[in-house]
Amino acid sequence: MASAKVLEVDLNSRSICTREISEELQMKHLGGSGLAARLLYDEGAYKADPLGPDNALIFMNGLLTGTPVPCACKTSICAKSPLTGIWGEATMGGFFGAELKKTGYEGIIIHGSAKAPLYLLVEDDRAELKDASDLWGLDVYETCDRLCKRHGDKCQVACIGPAGERKVLISGIMTGGNQTRAAGRTGLGAVMGSKRLKAVVVRGTLQVPIKDREKLSASIREFTPIVRTNAKGLTDFGTAGGLMGVEANGDLSIRNWSLGSWEEGAAKTCGQKIAETVFVSHYGCFACPIRCGKDVRLEVGPHTGTVCHGPEYETCDGFGANLLNEDLNVICAANDLCNRLGLDTISTAGVIGWAMECYENGLITKEDTGGMEIHWGDGEVILKLVELIGHDAGFGAFLSQGVRRASSQLGGLAKEFAVETKGLEYAYHDPRAFTSMAVNYATANRGACHLEALGYFAEQGVFTLSTLGFDKPFERHGVENKAEIAYLMQNFMETFNNLGLCKFLIRAKDAAGPNVIAGWITSVTGWEISGDDLMKAGERNFNLKRMYNYMLGITRKDDVLPPRLGVHDKKTGAAAGSIPHLGRMLVDYYALRGWTAEGVPSQGKLEELGLSE
Repeated sequence: MASAKVLEVDLNSRSICTREISEELQMKHLGGSGLAARLLYDEGAYKADPLGPDNALIFMNGLLTGTPVPCACKTSICAKSPLTGIWGEATMGGFFGAELKKTGYEGIIIHGSAKAPLYLLVEDDRAELKDASDLWGLDVYETCDRLCKRHGDKCQVACIGPAGERKVLISGIMTGGNQTRAAGRTGLGAVMGSKRLKAVVVRGTLQVPIKDREKLSASIREFTPIVRTNAKGLTDFGTAGGLMGVEANGDLSIRNWSLGSWEEGAAKTCGQKIAETVFVSHYGCFACPIRCGKDVRLEVGPHTGTVCHGPEYETCDGFGANLLNEDLNVICAANDLCNRLGLDTISTAGVIGWAMECYENGLITKEDTGGMEIHWGDGEVILKLVELIGHDAGFGAFLSQGVRRASSQLGGLAKEFAVETKGLEYAYHDPRAFTSMAVNYATANRGACHLEALGYFAEQGVFTLSTLGFDKPFERHGVENKAEIAYLMQNFMETFNNLGLCKFLIRAKDAAGPNVIAGWITSVTGWEISGDDLMKAGERNFNLKRMYNYMLGITRKDDVLPPRLGVHDKKTGAAAGSIPHLGRMLVDYYALRGWTAEGVPSQGKLEELGLSE
């Protein structure tokens, strides 16, 4: 595998050039968010105003994206986050990354800010900036439809909706039209909006090079039946099919993380109920043998009667249990509105849950909301708030900045109800249920991200920890050895972002371990790489992102849980009585990482990882 090509776009001068990424740099950081972190760190991009022209925005394919490797569909989008003010990263599946790969480019680096709305068109080795004035103001579905009509049905579009245009801090970048896949987290839609870049359109016809196609095909044939069998629940019911099991484990966010059980509600808002009621068809991303996506028919809301991508687990919890809303149709409609407007469903549901608790406690009144009464479970109000947030209008403009800023402005008890770490609203898995997640949430580089470790999968045996060399005892609500679970899983999951792999591959357990994945890399690139080399690359890139954040002042003081999760007992459900002992686990974690007691990577660790230069 030779050097890789990326496009470098300057919106100020409307110039485009090609940049070569050396094979040495790829071998060190692989691709995806790892390679993007290296480029952004070296350029000192952490110094930029997140919504200013100097904040570079990078679309970067994983090293394996667009190859026949199962679930190799992911593209990482990275920049300094306007929501958190630190490392910003979001990952999207679908078909965009595979199509970008066929243009011959691995990524796109976008600098500057346009004077008027533009979109970027990439067709094989040709790239140009085109006028987007007729697209500005359109929602995500309308934008994708119009661009596909203009440039052909085989093109792939990544775009922002009205939320990104208005620089809403919880906006994302979406692909796939009404079969939406979202790079939702950390507010990168606002970065794209600040650049007046409405969309990136890609269309490629080049063949993706594979060093040893025969060997790769043989490995895939052996692997695919295993992951299909182990992930059958995802195939049948999507990610939301796990919602009842999550509730049974005490892992569900209920009423803004304050309650411990919601059995009847979970049964009404899960993937199985979707299959019984509004399900239309299955959907899969590029090279995916699982096909966890589900298209649904909308029964309520402004787009009743249309078919769209159905809600994932996080959305079903966020707009369901988290808001005490048992109406599945409202959840589907809220999900659709977020996708059309270009909003992160996790943060949007999180800030609405916070607002409902503040309203209940008299911290927010009808005078603040424009006359709305914001009560738990009110579907009409939920949908209205989503629209207001997406359009940055009225009371929605207050919520659109996320829970950290909103709670700081409100003051008092409002901060007690704010469930965030480093400014990012929590994904809907409770660290009181599986305490390795407490360590992960506190230390994850983009904030309260479940995907940086997926510790709850590991603790339940969904993924076999012995594959990573871990065979020590632990208890779900305990302290012993939990830091090591978080440490190992963070390093391993980091490689998935770097390679462009969907993390549901770990459903295959030891069949998707580091040695197997390293074999895929060798077959694609010709590099001689071992499972240990792969894990070291994951550790390297995780530490690199920590150093990016350290340059912004992130240390031990920021590795915290919010009061709701670190102090409060849920009292009911399977996690009743569990309070994570974060301080004790962090001592163990920093030692494993080779960080100082203040949470800073030591010089010795940086030298070991080749990051000291």
